[in-house]
Amino acid sequence: MTVVAEDSPTKTQSAAGIPASSENALVPWHIRACAWAVDVLPPAAVVTTMALVSFTVSAGGVWWWVCMSVLGLATLALLVNRLLLPVVLGWSLGRALCGIAVVRRDGTAPGAWGLLLRDLAHLLDTVTVVGWLWPLWDAQRRTFADMLGKTEVRQAESSVALPKLRRWTAVAALTAAVLSLAGAGVSYAVVYSRDQATDQTRAQIAIQGPKIVAQMLTYDPKSLHDDFARAQSLATDKYRGQLVTQQDIVQKGNPVINEYWVTDSSIEAASPDRATMLLFMQGRRGAAPGERYITATVRVAFVKSGNDWRVDDLTVLTKPKPGNGK
Repeated sequence: MTVVAEDSPTKTQSAAGIPASSENALVPWHIRACAWAVDVLPPAAVVTTMALVSFTVSAGGVWWWVCMSVLGLATLALLVNRLLLPVVLGWSLGRALCGIAVVRRDGTAPGAWGLLLRDLAHLLDTVTVVGWLWPLWDAQRRTFADMLGKTEVRQAESSVALPKLRRWTAVAALTAAVLSLAGAGVSYAVVYSRDQATDQTRAQIAIQGPKIVAQMLTYDPKSLHDDFARAQSLATDKYRGQLVTQQDIVQKGNPVINEYWVTDSSIEAASPDRATMLLFMQGRRGAAPGERYITATVRVAFVKSGNDWRVDDLTVLTKPKPGNGK
């Protein structure tokens, strides 16, 4: 006589020979890690990228505000997914995809504030590192955050079909990847274009700077009015008033030939629209037989106005003195 016994539902096995998971069973560590990665890594990647990009662009500029806006939206998406969706819908994207849920020990679902405190408590897991690995040997598979929040992670059926969850997860990951790559591209473009513009400034100032300063400081009594007008056209509005004051002093005195040329120069600083240059100059004053040669050192600040460069400030470091020791 042969007796056939049926397996109980709790011991039913799948075709692959793996025991089927039961409702409310504690979740293995790797499934929790998968759910956390789906929920946190995509928005965290966007937030990190935008934060780094914000340091490479001009603070308060258009691109800076774009970075801050995207960073804020990514942070909001993370908070909504982790804190509000579990309260409203009963699941976050990662937890629904992995078929798990965070519950209290009595089986009730924590509220938004409880989930927030639990996520903040994960800082302890992060600082110690061991906290994240504690579920591997803990009988109740808890992290330190679970211990502090008195929560557990159990298996739960999602109300959303698995194909749809996979599609949403793919969209979230793809969106995060696109935004991160776009942020990196903007950073590279902005930094590269700025470096390129700065190199162009150095090349232009190296040629134009000495000529501008020499023209500004050179004048002849026979063409004094035209020479002073030319000098004023080479100055910005900020420096022009100081230059006119100096010219008035010359006009009220006994003007003589004043000619300068640059013997050496060095660019101290440069940006796309500003530059500072140190110039070593020689010149002559007066005419024979009272002609004398002089030397001087000046620091000049240049500002770009349209396509032209203008003198924004001129500081005399070494006052004109007789050259060649005379």
